[in-house]
Amino acid sequence: MAMKAKIKYQFLAVLAILFCGVQYSNAQKSPDILNVKSADLQKPNGSWDMEKNTLFLTRENPQKSRKNIWLKEEYGDFILELDFKLASGTNSGVFFRTKNTEDPVQTSIEVQIRDDYGKADIDKHFCGSIYEIKEVSENRVKKTGKWNHLKIICNGPIIQTFLNNKMVVNIDLNEWHEAGKNPDGTSNKFKTAYKNMPRKGKIGFQDHGGKIWYKNIKIKQL
Repeated sequence: MAMKAKIKYQFLAVLAILFCGVQYSNAQKSPDILNVKSADLQKPNGSWDMEKNTLFLTRENPQKSRKNIWLKEEYGDFILELDFKLASGTNSGVFFRTKNTEDPVQTSIEVQIRDDYGKADIDKHFCGSIYEIKEVSENRVKKTGKWNHLKIICNGPIIQTFLNNKMVVNIDLNEWHEAGKNPDGTSNKFKTAYKNMPRKGKIGFQDHGGKIWYKNIKIKQL
């Protein structure tokens, strides 16, 4: 290759790399994606704290002292992604589409977050399950102290959860048309048929007495 042609080729290659870098950077800063920070959280927030991109609860509170933490904005259809790690014995959850933050169990949907590493008997309280509604297809939670990746997709009546990059729950809320009962015949504790649960509301993280860490919390509106 002639020297001038070679220099021109190298110059164009550098421009292409720079252009791709700018495009990628702009995509990462998409206004449609919220990277959750302290300013996005509703106060008071009890024993929760946040440093940089990590939200954490490192105190095992007695029941009367527990306080969930909520995002300020409400969400209906969205993709929520985050990483979490647990202490031994932790039982927690991620609430979404919450109508009443004082009664989230009865007015929201909850994905269970729990120390279930190594357990064989999967039930509707298992890590990654829709609490009381639908169990995960398999146990994918890592041992305590290891980071797990959780993705929740809400699109109308369709709710999907992915744990460590594999779908473990895929449900249509419209199939839950009776209060207190699941389509498989098992009972649940809800006073409202799950198809009638709010389709928009607060996202929150549960203080259920165990230590837990969340980081890289990202929400994309659909």
